[in-house]
Amino acid sequence: MIAMLRGRVVHATAGELILDVHGVGYRVRVPVATFGSIGDEVVLHTHLAVREDAMTLYGFADAAGCELFETLLSVSGFGPKLALAAIGTLGGDGLRRAVLAEDVDALTVVPGVGKKSAQRVILELREKLGATATDGIPAHLSTGPATEVREALTALGYAAIEVQRALDTVPQDADQTVEQLLRAALRALDPAAV
Repeated sequence: MIAMLRGRVVHATAGELILDVHGVGYRVRVPVATFGSIGDEVVLHTHLAVREDAMTLYGFADAAGCELFETLLSVSGFGPKLALAAIGTLGGDGLRRAVLAEDVDALTVVPGVGKKSAQRVILELREKLGATATDGIPAHLSTGPATEVREALTALGYAAIEVQRALDTVPQDADQTVEQLLRAALRALDPAAV
């Protein structure tokens, strides 16, 4: 199995790179807008998906991203394309937060994930990701005012992806009230409005 590649980017499109590794070009699928431009030297942690009709490499900036991808593959109904889309849309931390907070709406932002799929992801991954929640995700993000703020912003008409991005950019403290977090998220969404 190919676990890691180090090479120069010779072609880059949204979601795919061709990496020159000592004269051999590897086509690697990556989360959208993750990696550099042509000529950059990159290191990718990879997962090789072997099917009857294809062998496809999926690459990530770090080992944690690759492990999360492989964990997503354990969810019934989740293939490599959907797992890559989930990481590309929410990011690793955002995906963990959504699962730990049991936030179905955040997961349905991922193209191809409906409410039933989101509920299945939460059910199957809550314990697996909960065990790794100490890897940089504060415990207060798994519960608390973020879910209420998400619901309020959605009710105000903001798209789920906008809400997720705003919450990802807002610093969150354990003692922060719903009102404070809502105000900060609104500022992130529209600085002139607040």
